[in-house]
This record gives sequence, C-alpha cells and structure tokens, in this order.
Amino acid sequence: MTISISFRGKTYTVDTPLSSPLSVLTEQLEALTGVPQSNQKLVWKGRKTTSSDSTLEEAGLTQGTKIMLMGTTANELDALKSTEAQVQRRDAIMARRAAIGPSKVRSTGSSSTEQQQFRFHRIEPLPHLPKPEEALNILTKLANDPAVKHVMALHKFSVGVLTELAPHEHPNLLGLNVNGGEAIKLRIRTDSYDGFRLYSEIRRVSLHELTHNVWGPHDDKFKTLNSELNREVAQFEAAAREGAHPLNGGGSMYEPTAAAHSHSHVGGMTGGTNVLGGGSSPISLEERRARAVQAAMQRFKEQEQELEDRCAT
Repeated sequence: MTISISFRGKTYTVDTPLSSPLSVLTEQLEALTGVPQSNQKLVWKGRKTTSSDSTLEEAGLTQGTKIMLMGTTANELDALKSTEAQVQRRDAIMARRAAIGPSKVRSTGSSSTEQQQFRFHRIEPLPHLPKPEEALNILTKLANDPAVKHVMALHKFSVGVLTELAPHEHPNLLGLNVNGGEAIKLRIRTDSYDGFRLYSEIRRVSLHELTHNVWGPHDDKFKTLNSELNREVAQFEAAAREGAHPLNGGGSMYEPTAAAHSHSHVGGMTGGTNVLGGGSSPISLEERRARAVQAAMQRFKEQEQELEDRCAT
C-alpha cells in the first residue's frame, strides 16, 4: 500500500504492507524526517486507533490515504533545551537582582514600577516548531520595543503571556487576544514554518491585539483606540528620530538635543528642504514629525481591514 505523508509543506511517499504495525511506519518516518517516534503525532481521515501495535489496516489506513505528521525533530529538541537553559539563566539573574533591591537610575519616562506592571509578563515560543530560539528573539524584541512599552505604560496594558500562533493550527489568523489580555498570540512565522514575517507587520498586529484588552468587537470604539495606539507609536518614533524623548509617559516631548540640531544645519540653513531650481523651504521640527506620523497612519489605514478579517479574538 502507498501512503502519502505531509510534513511542514513537504510530501513523503511510503510503501508498506497493510499487515505492518504502525510502529514500522513511524520508524520509516523517523528516518525520513528526523522526528523521533516518541514525538510523532499522525492525523488522518478515518483514524480508528493510536496503538503502535495495531496494523495499518486496523488503524483505518487504505490505499492513497493522506497523513499529516506533526512533531519536533531531534535537532530542534536540542535547540529548545539550549533556549530553555538560557531562559533559566536569565531568570536566575533577574531573581538575584530582585533580591538585592532596585538600583537608583535617572528616570526619562514612565516609572520602573509601571514598566514592571504594564508589560508582557511572560514570553513563550512554541517548542514544537522549528527555530524556537529565533522565535524567542522576535517575541523578546517586541516585548522590549521602546514604542510598544511606551503605549503599554501609557494605557496601563498588562498581558500575561506573549506567544505565537502555529501556521497549521490557525492558517487564517494573524493574531488572537485571549480573555482581554490573559494571553496574546501572534502569527510570527511564514507558511514554511522556518521563515518569519516582517517585524513591522508583527508589531502592527500586536497593537491591534492590545486594543482588544479594552474593546472586543471591531466597532467604532475599537477603531478609535487602535488608531490612537498606532498614532502614539508613530509619534514616539518620529520624536526619537529627532532626538526627543517621552516625558513621564505622556504625549509631550523634550526638544531635540543639540546633537540632533547640528545634523539639520546644511549650508547655513536649518531644517530646510531643497526646492527645484534652487532655494529652500523651511520645515519646522513639528511639521517633520507630523508628516512622518501622517504617512504612518495612512499605511495603517490601508492594512487594518485585512487585520480585522484575520483576527479571531
């Protein structure tokens, strides 16, 4: 009997007698895919049993049956163990720092208490998917993104777990908010599993899901808050590019530093843009920021409808 096995976008063909036990099939699959027998999960239409001692015929397999294989390879397990060890070491360091007590630092934004309270409290990549260490890095980058931390402190958002959506489990979804912030799940991978989506897209989805901490349905109240979060991120980054910093987590900004001003002086003109035919038209700092924010918001509006269609919060 010929059986087709699908695993992470690839199809494998196996020929084996109907009287063979399932263990023979799983042994062949281990040789083909690198997934140990103990980690294999086989799914097919008409499944009757999960016992490895049952024959293929007893399990409901017939000629041409298509099977989906799910599982983690031995190499991925080793990488996951290494990642877990790194997380444990980091947690141990943080525990030692907490035991010593807070250090005195100069505050340039929201208080350390707010940063500890209003944040993603735990980060969990899916261990059964490829490259869990790279997934951990992406989720960690998002949790530590200054603009994201800014809006979370500003709106007092607290999320229990930041994790990912498996492409095969939720092929049509980009994001999911569970119970108003208990967990936020993001589609960070491409359909090939070992590839990752653009960070800017992942962050945009995260702001959408953070909005669901307050509003459930995609109504006008949701759209208003979602636009506000994206605008605040754009304003934060526009100010950061000009050398300004948020003041106490609010919307006001410090004026740019002298270093930032020095880069705007060209030929004795400050903050100007060239005009065809010579001369310049001065553009203020606030105007530059406003234009950057306006461009970001236009991109946001064009992309938001797709996101609403692919959100199952």
